[in-house]
Amino acid sequence: MMDNQFFKNVEKKTGVNMKDILELANSLQHANFKDEQTVRGVIKRVAQIANRKVPKELEDKIVQTIIQNGKQLDFNTIANMINKK
Repeated sequence: MMDNQFFKNVEKKTGVNMKDILELANSLQHANFKDEQTVRGVIKRVAQIANRKVPKELEDKIVQTIIQNGKQLDFNTIANMINKK
């Protein structure tokens, strides 16, 4: 595992708690991304971690993109979608 100083530096630069990111990443490993409720839950968690509001319309669009297009779901994918508003 990476050393604590690395995580502290990332937290300092981003303001995002690495524990939250690692917990999210762990939860993504076995999630069913064809399930709308699961995808919505992940989107809400990423938005919370990133300290961003996601309007319902954008959430719907992200959910449809992931479910219909089979887009791989990870923190960066959702964060990029949220930031494109």
